[in-house]
Amino acid sequence: MAYSWSKIYESKVTTAEEAVKVIKSGDRIFLTGNCSVPKVLLKALVDRAEELENVELCHALTLGVTEYVAPEMEGHLRANALFIGPNVRKAVWEGRADFTPVLLSEFTLLFKKGILPVDVAFVHLSPPDEHGFCSFGIETGLTKTPAESARIIIAEINPQMPRCLGDSFIHVSRLDYIVPVDYPLFELPMTEGGPTELHKKIAEYIADLIPDGATMQMGIGAIPDAVLRFLYHKKDLGIHTELFSDGVIDLVEAGVVTNARKTLHPGKITAGFMLGTRRLYEWAHNNPIIELHRTEYVNDPFVIAQNYRQVAINSAIEVDLTGQVCADSIGPKLYSGVGGQLDFIYGAARSEGGVPIIALPSTAKNGEVSRIVPMLKPGAGVVTTRYHVHYVVTEYGVAELYGKTIRERAKALIRIAHPKFRDELTRAAKELNYI
Repeated sequence: MAYSWSKIYESKVTTAEEAVKVIKSGDRIFLTGNCSVPKVLLKALVDRAEELENVELCHALTLGVTEYVAPEMEGHLRANALFIGPNVRKAVWEGRADFTPVLLSEFTLLFKKGILPVDVAFVHLSPPDEHGFCSFGIETGLTKTPAESARIIIAEINPQMPRCLGDSFIHVSRLDYIVPVDYPLFELPMTEGGPTELHKKIAEYIADLIPDGATMQMGIGAIPDAVLRFLYHKKDLGIHTELFSDGVIDLVEAGVVTNARKTLHPGKITAGFMLGTRRLYEWAHNNPIIELHRTEYVNDPFVIAQNYRQVAINSAIEVDLTGQVCADSIGPKLYSGVGGQLDFIYGAARSEGGVPIIALPSTAKNGEVSRIVPMLKPGAGVVTTRYHVHYVVTEYGVAELYGKTIRERAKALIRIAHPKFRDELTRAAKELNYI
């Protein structure tokens, strides 16, 4: 008689407090992130942190939690952020947490290849289906490979986690401890009150660059949210992206996003994870249009490049007059990470008819500072090099830089800078012998 998977499941059910007793001083934990942080497990770990020393938690964004990076956790728990979110930024700046720079396409490979061996993975899954398979749900891309690389997998099983399709399943027999939970997932709404006039202007310029039949990479934030509103006259758009949010639903329902002309996975939205609201999570549940895959696949530039007319839309903190793009730091002060920017900018550049876009407002600090600058701040991180950049967009237009000389680049970027900084930038460009 076959051994039922449900008996395996029942044999592994425990409490979070019991499950985290397996963690020893010096262990490395992989923590599922984004909107899927396993909060009950994390709280149980924090509650016993004083018993432990030098436990490392590796993760990307961890939205909705802060207790594990509190000052009193120093010496007990230490975050190793592979992308710096707002909740860990202060701890990184104060030296209480670490940052590991890595391309998002290679994030999971650090664990798979044993460069960062994982002792324990904290994961957040949907309930098992009739075959005993749980879905990683809305955060598949950055989680599945590290989880499979861990010695021990501790899983929160949550009925509020949607069953997302694609390469997103793990059988209950692979889990070591199961902690049943029931709480709403963290929600990240689109820009409150809708996009500003400034963001709409940038979005209009971007939309003009997007051809019918394009495959889109879109992140989350004011500019990507605004771009979605200007695509309703387009035909047969597709999506291949590291992440997507609520705005995609309306484009699918309006018949704009059909994925019909995609080269890879035609008819499907291909992504690694979702950041959104309950509306998105409910829409994604068992939805056959969505396929979530590992990020080492989704973000591989050589996979991205196979898509016809791949569009990449990414943001920046500042851009210098040669086209160097800083997107991860303010001078030497680490702010975020490379994310998928270089993966998608390079992938889109190599795509037939591809459109790699860097988009940013022309100023910061309420118009006091130009984000088009003669030179990047000392210590600034170059995320997209001057050799990779193609289009830079502000509310003042589009600078097409690819194949252009430094002189042509400087002039094009000055044209899309805020008017009050153009004379100053022109003087600096002349002093640098750019023009």
